[in-house]
Amino acid sequence: MELLVKGAATLGLALGDREVRLFENYYEALVGWNRMVNLTAITERDEVQTRHFVDSLSAILAVPANVVTSAHMADVGSGAGFPGVPLAIVFPESRVTLIESTAKKTAFLSHLKELLGLANLTVLTGRAEELAHLPELRERFDIVLSRAVAELAALAELTLPFCRIGGTSVVHKRPDVAGELARARQAIETLGGHLDRVLDVDLEVMKEKGALVVLDKIIATPDRFPRRPGMPVKRPL
Repeated sequence: MELLVKGAATLGLALGDREVRLFENYYEALVGWNRMVNLTAITERDEVQTRHFVDSLSAILAVPANVVTSAHMADVGSGAGFPGVPLAIVFPESRVTLIESTAKKTAFLSHLKELLGLANLTVLTGRAEELAHLPELRERFDIVLSRAVAELAALAELTLPFCRIGGTSVVHKRPDVAGELARARQAIETLGGHLDRVLDVDLEVMKEKGALVVLDKIIATPDRFPRRPGMPVKRPL
């Protein structure tokens, strides 16, 4: 896990033996399950370390580590656990809820929770469009994260309803995000958000640059959002 340790250090995170061991076990489980369940196209060790593990941890560029330490976080569209599980490993005092609609993937995430002994992890199976209307989840999270491959306008509708007023939504994107931002401005405002900033992610260990779109939640999301399943992606605001 040399690339992971180096990348984490660049982010100001010193990984100890515990964290390295957990990431090793995570990698082995990911590769093993990926033979049965389509979790990721990236399975080569070095690439998983950089494009999944380090990229997930880069969220702390948007939210300071001292805030993340005790935060209640949601990972929307968690898939194979990115970015939520790496953050749960490195910040054991935080609380991380993984939201994923595919039952086979949440079976992997539940296995991972037990395998790694992550008591701070919660796994939920369901569509974000439906779960965001539940009182126990709506506007309950300090930080809402997403690495889902969808337009920013759609991701704003899928993440901001979970975010408490005064909280932050952090969306991982490619560097060429200007066009998406322009198309998403109305959606972000309608959903109670405000564009705080866009951060470049350019770490030495990573072959490709990335970006973090940081949205502040400034007012409550109107009750009618998110719309029914599929609508945020098919017909972005």
